[in-house]
Amino acid sequence: MPRVFLSFRKADSRWMRNRVHLALAERFGSDRFFKSGGSIPAGADYAEVLRRQAAGCELMLVLIGPGWLDARGPDGMRLIERTDDWVRVEIATAVKAGNRVVPVLLGDAVMLPEASALPDEISALPRLQFLRVSETHLADELERLCDAISDLLPDIGPESDPPAAAPAAEPAVTMTAHVSGGGSAYQAARDQTIRLT
Repeated sequence: MPRVFLSFRKADSRWMRNRVHLALAERFGSDRFFKSGGSIPAGADYAEVLRRQAAGCELMLVLIGPGWLDARGPDGMRLIERTDDWVRVEIATAVKAGNRVVPVLLGDAVMLPEASALPDEISALPRLQFLRVSETHLADELERLCDAISDLLPDIGPESDPPAAAPAAEPAVTMTAHVSGGGSAYQAARDQTIRLT
């Protein structure tokens, strides 16, 4: 089961979100992170999987970009105000389960929402210490984020996996070629040595 749940709004700061996910996957392995869409098998009950993963994760990263709070549906209502908003459901599920929830602010100017702007079940979100991934010096920022995740979950890194066995080296072959009368030696394979006599 993935250990870290990435909660996000699909239309919010897509390129930054994808960079964050790529950096985390490269550092720790993609199987350690749950990201809706890519982590839900075809034909699975989407709602059941999301709730189970949100309740069972050790860490939820709430990726918040500039459009996270004010995203609206066709009726003009803010999505976060809807009881069936998946971002709201994910966060509320993780909080209720007692999981660690960390807001991750995407961009230089994004701020945490005020508690009064959130539904009661997730109104604690602004009190949680956040991490920020600024656009300036993005590579350094992503490395810093990965370091913070490693501090929170020290055994998450690929170094905790048993090392893969190195393939056995094939023995070198030494061949002797006798060259006389102006003949030439043939090319040996790269793992062979030819000794001219």
